[in-house]
Amino acid sequence: MPTATQASWKSKELTVGQVAERSGVAVSALHFYERKGLITSRRTAGNQRRYRRDTLRRVAFIRTAQRVGIPLSEIREALECLPDNRTPTREDWARLSERWRDELQDRILQLERLRDNLTDCIGCGCLSLERCALSNPYDQLAQDGPGPRRLLTPRGCSGIGAECGG
Repeated sequence: MPTATQASWKSKELTVGQVAERSGVAVSALHFYERKGLITSRRTAGNQRRYRRDTLRRVAFIRTAQRVGIPLSEIREALECLPDNRTPTREDWARLSERWRDELQDRILQLERLRDNLTDCIGCGCLSLERCALSNPYDQLAQDGPGPRRLLTPRGCSGIGAECGG
C-alpha cells in the first residue's frame, strides 16, 4: 500500500507526452533537458518517465531564459542554486535575471554595433576591404602585408570552404 506521500507524488505526475503538450516543448528537448540536469523524472516499473507537475514551471523558466540568450550551462547553474532543486518562483526569476542583465546589455550593444556596421558595409558594397568593419575590422589584414591574405591564412577564414577545413 503506498504511503500518503507516494500517493501525493503519483497524483501530481505527468508523462513525457503530457509535459511536451502542455509546455509546447518537443519530447526530444525534454529528454535533452533531463540529460543536462535541468529537469528530473522518475521511472515507473515499466521504465516510463514520470514528471512532477512543477516540471512545467521549470521548463517555462528554461525556455524563457533561452529566449533571451542565456546558455543552458548558465541556466543549469542558476537552477542548481535553488534549495532542494525546487521549482523557481517569481522572486527567483527576478534575482537570477538581474544577474544576467549586464550580460544581456553587452550583447545588445554588440548587436547594435553589428547592425550599424552591416548597414555601412552594404552601403560600400564591400568593395573596400580596407575600410570594411565586417570583412576587415580595424584593417587587420594590412598588418599581414600585400597579397590575397584571406585566401592564404586561416585567420581570414570565413568558416566556409575547404581552405578553412569546413
